[in-house]
Amino acid sequence: MDELINHPAVQAGVAPFLAGLLTAGLLCRARLGGLAVVAGFATAVALISGFGFTPLTATRKIILLGLLAPLLGLGVDWFARPTRTVNIVLTVLSAATAVWVFWAVLVQKEFVDALRLGAIVSVSTAVTVALTLSLVSRPVRAASAGLCLGLGVGIAAVLAASTQYGQYGIALGASCGAVLLLQMLLGRGIPTGVTFALSASLLAALLGSAAFVLASLPWPALALLALVPLAARVPLPDRMPVWLQALVACIFAILPAMAAFYLTWTAAAGAQG
Repeated sequence: MDELINHPAVQAGVAPFLAGLLTAGLLCRARLGGLAVVAGFATAVALISGFGFTPLTATRKIILLGLLAPLLGLGVDWFARPTRTVNIVLTVLSAATAVWVFWAVLVQKEFVDALRLGAIVSVSTAVTVALTLSLVSRPVRAASAGLCLGLGVGIAAVLAASTQYGQYGIALGASCGAVLLLQMLLGRGIPTGVTFALSASLLAALLGSAAFVLASLPWPALALLALVPLAARVPLPDRMPVWLQALVACIFAILPAMAAFYLTWTAAAGAQG
């Protein structure tokens, strides 16, 4: 049993998927299906590294934000409306958290390098979050974007020689995939709200930024990953079955991620050569 639990495929794939599916299935009628993201991610963290926040490293900051983001999302879903102003505020806050996560690294750099790195991680985080928040009213598209974001960041991180961030990214994709599968099985979208969109996009953006700052993910690959939610906005007929909407949205959304894979792979091959 221990060997099964310790298998990377179980820790980063099967367990987060089942946790996300169970959470979404149980809470969708209460309009809390968006909590599937944190359920799946927290399951992966528990199995891969465990919870510990001292010292507060960049990785632990990402985990902490992954646990807090759903609370902020729930607050918006319960007490506010996802207006443009609210989305702008959440986007700015997300960009600021990216700088906070990597602050210890940035202060050790020369001013110009620190400014460049800080700008890249904050802008990529802001773009990812803003584009995903624009899909709140379209839960099938949001789940498709979350799936491709998670898998995209996870695979790109592995190619960039960061196994841990890769596992976390894949776990994020698996939990989002569980929400998407539930919608396909039900034949309708389920309300996941800002809770899902903010949690999935912020985690994906920060994990991708970590692979950029702390591993060898090229910045163009990070930029391409930020465009995944935009690709998920492909126009589709309203009468199209939910399963087909999900399939088409995923096909389009994975394209920027595949381009990011190629850039990361060629950069790694060039470094080895």
